[in-house]
Amino acid sequence: MTTWVPASAWREALTDRVAAATPPSGHPAGRVVTLFGRREGDELVVTAVIERGGVLETLRTRMPAADGYHSMTEEVPALHAFERELHEQTGVAVRGHPWLKPLRFEGGGGQAAMRTYPWYTVEGRDVHEVAVGPIHAGVIEPGSFRFMCLGERVLHLEIQLGYQHRGVEQLLRSGDSRRLTPLVETIAGDSTVANAWAHALAIEQLAGVGVSRETELSRAVLLELERVGMHLASLAGLATDIGHLQGASTYGRLRTTVINTSMRLCGSRFGRSGVRPGAPAYAFGADQRGALQSALELLGRDVPVIDDRFLSDISVQHRLGGIGVVSAARAKEIGLIGVAGRASGQDLDQRVHRADLYPNLLPEVEPGGDCLARTRVRMREIHASLGWLRAVVESRAGWPRARASIGLLAPSSMGVAVVEGFRGEVVHCMETDASGALVHYKVQDPSLQNWLGLALCVRGGAISDFPICNKSFDLSYCGQDL
Repeated sequence: MTTWVPASAWREALTDRVAAATPPSGHPAGRVVTLFGRREGDELVVTAVIERGGVLETLRTRMPAADGYHSMTEEVPALHAFERELHEQTGVAVRGHPWLKPLRFEGGGGQAAMRTYPWYTVEGRDVHEVAVGPIHAGVIEPGSFRFMCLGERVLHLEIQLGYQHRGVEQLLRSGDSRRLTPLVETIAGDSTVANAWAHALAIEQLAGVGVSRETELSRAVLLELERVGMHLASLAGLATDIGHLQGASTYGRLRTTVINTSMRLCGSRFGRSGVRPGAPAYAFGADQRGALQSALELLGRDVPVIDDRFLSDISVQHRLGGIGVVSAARAKEIGLIGVAGRASGQDLDQRVHRADLYPNLLPEVEPGGDCLARTRVRMREIHASLGWLRAVVESRAGWPRARASIGLLAPSSMGVAVVEGFRGEVVHCMETDASGALVHYKVQDPSLQNWLGLALCVRGGAISDFPICNKSFDLSYCGQDL
């Protein structure tokens, strides 16, 4: 449902929708899934996608770009990154925002912009700064971290990303929108399937194309393999960071089994070409079913063993327990989602709203909010995904490979799709003009909302704990830089 409101009522309309439910209406409190805008001449068109009770509502307004509006971040802290991005991308004034700095460097300024960035500083004779980056030594992607420390204790961490802005959203607005999937698959390599599925859903909405349950099931199979594979990669990285060699090698070996299975299904270890708008892009016959079944048997045997070894190790418990805590109250306040949110008590998982594909699924929630809780959530999600995949193998002999025709997109319309990737909610929003051509394409990785959680979780802790905290969140640098 799309609702247009005048600019004068925009702020009140949005904050009312995310306020706590009050009798007699009984409507559930909402949360903002995404907020973005675009310039249209002298006007700014702003869109917020709000979820209430599993239902998405699109709230939109137009306002003079020169006027801007007063920030809502103080009332709704979860909007902090959205409003910074809106200011950065459109130049609109967001008055009263407590931290109105560029969310990223979008090119153009180059080294000069990096040198003049207004880093937050802490004064004091014994306070010192530790600068890390701007190239991450592990993933070789642009990211700069500035720590303010008193001895080994972190007083503040500021994260600045996007030094090599790729302009993904701009690229997605060029060419035939129905043939963009190969580009969409490169948005973030660890979320290939999630992005491709969200893109397909948005296209299908705008084209008025319905797809079969078999099509959706084929996508979900690849998505769950992606989830298992990336969770295993995260656990391998975490084990490496704390020197647990058995965990590092075993989780890494098992990830290889998963991604090789994806290759047996669709020809790519990262799930590329496995999802296309309209229908399944890969066949699922006896050979594919046998490959998946064989992999599930191996994973079902080996994953519980290494999980038990890892969690029962006293050094692992000591190294991860109580480190990098984000309380449930703080997680809700800043809008943590995905694994990081569920490890801090937030029961948000978009798969819950797809009971046709995921019957009886419950979010894997942990209350602790520390590195150990984020580890446990990943482990439990792996086991849940493996169980779901086994049920598919047992109940389905296969599905045909077919393709529905995707015609012209509806004019002056918006397609909104949210898919629960391994890291959290992947959001794709596509808007067409009066001729049906794309006028805006918004992509959102869950990292956008979760980087602040990482920055907050290290406050008061030892700087030597940062690599563990960073890996426990396992956020995307390229996913932030769109």
